[in-house]
Amino acid sequence: MDTKRKRVTRMASAKQTRIATAQLVISLALTLSLLIALFGCSPGAVGSGATPPAADYNSTGSTSSPGSIGMYYDDFYFDYTGGEQYLEIEELGEQLVADKPEATFSLKVDTASYSNVKRFIENGQLPPKDAVRTEELINWFSFDEPLEFAEDSPFAFYTEVGPSPFDDEKYLAMVRVGTREIDRKDLPRSNLVFLIDVSGSMNSYDKLPLLQKSLTMLVETLENGDTVSIVTYASGTRVALSGASGSDTRKINSTINSLEAGGSTNGQGGIQLAYELAEEFFIEDGNNRVILATDGDFNVGISDTKELSRFISDKRETGVYLSVLGFGMGNIRDDIMETLAKDGNGNYSYIDSSKTAEKVLVNELGANLFTVADDVKAQLVFNSETVLSYRLIGYENRMLQTEDFDDDRVDAGEIGAGTDIVALFEFTPVEGETTEGSHLFDVKVRYKDPGQSKSQLVEFPVALERLSRGNSSDFGFVSAVALFGDYLRNEGSGENATLRAISDLAEENLGSDRDGYRKDFVDLLYQTRNAW
Repeated sequence: MDTKRKRVTRMASAKQTRIATAQLVISLALTLSLLIALFGCSPGAVGSGATPPAADYNSTGSTSSPGSIGMYYDDFYFDYTGGEQYLEIEELGEQLVADKPEATFSLKVDTASYSNVKRFIENGQLPPKDAVRTEELINWFSFDEPLEFAEDSPFAFYTEVGPSPFDDEKYLAMVRVGTREIDRKDLPRSNLVFLIDVSGSMNSYDKLPLLQKSLTMLVETLENGDTVSIVTYASGTRVALSGASGSDTRKINSTINSLEAGGSTNGQGGIQLAYELAEEFFIEDGNNRVILATDGDFNVGISDTKELSRFISDKRETGVYLSVLGFGMGNIRDDIMETLAKDGNGNYSYIDSSKTAEKVLVNELGANLFTVADDVKAQLVFNSETVLSYRLIGYENRMLQTEDFDDDRVDAGEIGAGTDIVALFEFTPVEGETTEGSHLFDVKVRYKDPGQSKSQLVEFPVALERLSRGNSSDFGFVSAVALFGDYLRNEGSGENATLRAISDLAEENLGSDRDGYRKDFVDLLYQTRNAW
């Protein structure tokens, strides 16, 4: 595997025979996909709430599955991922505190990367390097250690420092920043506009049928006082539902489930129409949001990506935010989805299964759809007397300049109710004696109340004595996830740990695992060993 992670196709000696056989296998797979699209979904697939089957490996190492995005046949590898694109990630290097004592970044994390990486691995293929955003892998999980809120602060801080899993001579610091949970009955009313791609490319079990199941889950959480509108785009744009009451779940779900995929993608005016409906039914001090659901085709009326980005950025100033749900495989434009959600003050989630949909749209509804803090920025300020150097893990696409932290004109991330965000960094301590009571670093968070233009500052110091304390299962588990991100991004070099060592570390730190996601991660590591 070269550094650009290109798939290598090795030609076998019986070239013509194997090519013919492989073409037959692909033809059968495509036929099966068509049958699934025509007749709903395969037994045990989306309709029953289960994920499509993972690849089944045989003794020769070949694999195929109805849901796979690539196919092995003996020495051939056929990759039909199509036009999937990702923002390039340039990893952050080690930084000397004497040269740059602050690390400043937007404190906002989506989780799309985790479910997307999972999709690749479950289908027998390794993810592209730039599909792996380590901070999103880490923040997929929940944590056991309680957060303690000061009476006058909207944020709680929690830190742990322990041995680095990357280097025995360094330390790893885990910083958690959380917001208060809000009881669902106390959440503000919602004005939601679903902008749904129903073009022909959505005619697959992991696209429109899964999208429909996902949105009906969200609808079941709505109440009287909420409103739902639906705009579809394919060969044209159509208002399928306008301003329905959130309590009328039968009407809303009936409209969603009646949608059919077909035609080309030419949704002229789709995004403008969605925002017009959001403004028509605008709820003062409510959650006003367009939710774009697509497999990656963004021909929604503004074809130029930069113009679309500017349009969405302007609309966020009116109080209407944009979130993005990605579905399917083959033409995912992860780069645009990530950017548009950022510009729209919203979230980007990749939905690979009904279990993921339930996590994102039901269990974490407050965190993903109800904003409690705008333009949230974090700044870690290191003490040069105790810390020699540091390296932030992840957040490459969310870095800010040091001066941006105090500049209220600079856009940053939005955080929802009940959010729990983790940032990890590795550091090298200064050798020798240090004065008693000295500290390692300060955590600073600057944020705006929703709709306000002036920011507020909260700070949390971390003392040197934190080095001598023990570590929780949370710390051990996020260490394993960080190692896994490093392993995938560095092409399985095994420079820091083997997959078996990562699995062992994760299994030793499952904690309470109330939702079962940590155990799922261990299973994913096992599948990765098979896929490598």
